[in-house]
Amino acid sequence: MAVCIAVIAKENYPLYIRSVPTQNELKFHYTVHTSLDVVEEKISAVGKSLGDQRELYLGLLYPTEDYKMFRKLHNSFTDVMCNPFHNPGDTIQSKAFDGIVSGMMVQTG
Repeated sequence: MAVCIAVIAKENYPLYIRSVPTQNELKFHYTVHTSLDVVEEKISAVGKSLGDQRELYLGLLYPTEDYKMFRKLHNSFTDVMCNPFHNPGDTIQSKAFDGIVSGMMVQTG
């Protein structure tokens, strides 16, 4: 189960962040934004020599056994983006997407 889920726009800013438990929410927001900075640094290094471009690989970002959870999240995200009433780039405010994320989060209590 996940403790924090973030969806990032192609312009490298968060569209959706949800974390459980809520008392650590600021810590997870900081982690997400710090990770975005690392990705931004890797992308900005594209103009370097060919040998340095191999460093753009960030490694496996999720364990392979979590593929089903990722796939479920991706399918729900695709449904949100295909909604004709959603404006790309806006924050995600979908009850269905929020329900999928809630089901993936670690249950406390």
